[in-house]
Amino acid sequence: MSNLFNIDQELKQQAKERPLMSEHVRNRIDATLESLPDSPNILKTEQTLRSSRRNKRWHRAAAATIAAGVLGVTVFASGFVSPAMADSLRNIPLVGSLFSSIEADMGLRTAGKEGLTVPVNSEVAYQDVKLEVLEAVYDGTRAAFLVHFTAPNLNQGMYDNGKDIVKLSSGIENVFFQANGSRPDSGLFYSSVGANEPDTLLFEQVIPSDQKDPFPDQFDAKVKLMLQGIDHEFELTVPFAKSTDNIHHVQPDTVMTNDLYTAAVTNAEVTPVTTRLTTVIGLNNTDKLTTKEEEQLRHIRFAVYDDQGRPLSALSGEGIYEGNQLKSEHIYATTAKDVKYLIVKPFEIKDDFAEEVKDSQFIKGMEMKIQLP
Repeated sequence: MSNLFNIDQELKQQAKERPLMSEHVRNRIDATLESLPDSPNILKTEQTLRSSRRNKRWHRAAAATIAAGVLGVTVFASGFVSPAMADSLRNIPLVGSLFSSIEADMGLRTAGKEGLTVPVNSEVAYQDVKLEVLEAVYDGTRAAFLVHFTAPNLNQGMYDNGKDIVKLSSGIENVFFQANGSRPDSGLFYSSVGANEPDTLLFEQVIPSDQKDPFPDQFDAKVKLMLQGIDHEFELTVPFAKSTDNIHHVQPDTVMTNDLYTAAVTNAEVTPVTTRLTTVIGLNNTDKLTTKEEEQLRHIRFAVYDDQGRPLSALSGEGIYEGNQLKSEHIYATTAKDVKYLIVKPFEIKDDFAEEVKDSQFIKGMEMKIQLP
């Protein structure tokens, strides 16, 4: 009994030293604790994990959408909790991370599991609508954060904009991310977190690699957001701090060619959360691409696998035609924090929303190995 008492006292002391959790997170813990089983020897994990690599949609801020996945949330409950400890748990920040249950993005899931995320206590309100930032992560490439919405016209992820009832992610009028004195003109995406957190959205800003003034390791972002049917611009302050120094930056000297194409990976930046690749695919025996040839190159993508053969989920990409080439930058979710090398394989798109690339789609003889330090 003395050990349990000491744990309770330690938790209470931590509660005094650390900031209180948000009302939303506390309510989640309260609901969990009230449902605990009587037996002290039963450990239950209730999961809803929905993953789809391409058949669901991200929303791209102020632009078109890209393919991505529906994200799930895991609720943890244990019967091995004393009443005193339960009271202490209500007064300290939530142990664990919503990011750790994002099934469709292994990079963000790793960030949650490895403690690379930070809790955020930032909120804004207008009349009876409230937006609350719950958690954030920044690895130098992606700045991701979770926002919980509360509104009388929002019910289980369905939002009444005054004209129609739509999913919350479709009820965003516009959203802008500003930090370090600049507002990136692309790379901002948002999506539903999943069925267990229907009123929470995941936002992420890809930091441009050609940013004139590089983002510092720590900064505050101003996120301006408007909801459909509400004549008000919400402004959120989101603090970010780079949470990892485990970053591999290599410029591979790898070029592969066949009778038709020449391909290369010219730059690779890999963190435990995000992998950024710069690639080139060109048509041989021509100096200037025709419209048809541009379309041909646009239908070539790059599949990436880690040293265990696991595919990296493609998140976004942008490219530009130069001469006989298409130069592109691709963002992928990293699979693990200790990857030793990557395998990059160009393939031809047959179906934009295919679950996985088939062997027949790979361009033969073009596989490239990228060794990481």
